[in-house]
Amino acid sequence: MLKSRHLLQACIALVFLSFTSNAQTTKTGTLNDISFLDGRWKGTYNGGPIEASWTAPEGNNIAGFIRMIKDDKPALYELFAFEQTEKGPVAHVKHFKPGMIALEEKEVSDTYNFIEAKKNQALFEKDDATVRIIYELRKQNQLVIQRGKLEEGTSSTPKWTFIDLFIFNRIP
Repeated sequence: MLKSRHLLQACIALVFLSFTSNAQTTKTGTLNDISFLDGRWKGTYNGGPIEASWTAPEGNNIAGFIRMIKDDKPALYELFAFEQTEKGPVAHVKHFKPGMIALEEKEVSDTYNFIEAKKNQALFEKDDATVRIIYELRKQNQLVIQRGKLEEGTSSTPKWTFIDLFIFNRIP
């Protein structure tokens, strides 16, 4: 009788632990997880200046842009809309050549889904699971965007390799 009671208590404890640990790993993100993007940022990319700006979270969204300059002329524009969903923030990105000529179809944008967040860092994955992006506030006035691509590995343990894509400093 005592053995079966201990066994029942152990089973209940295991079920409780599995629910609580699962709840921690399936945390849904919010726009506050990426609120560190707020502000104006400037860096260098591909031999020219690159500038970015994002708004503070409001109305379940964050809007932003990146402007790339090459040879003193516009090279590329990226427009961002981070929108809050039940599953967490979703990033919609559209790319434009000079003259606001869209690189994606009119009704299409690149979509990145929230994976996880840590302090001053958030990870997103593209809908087709080919690209991951990390937004990271490394220092108070330094923002880094890293791009990850899937390397060799098994489907149960994929391996991602990240490189610094853009390094920005805050513009006062």
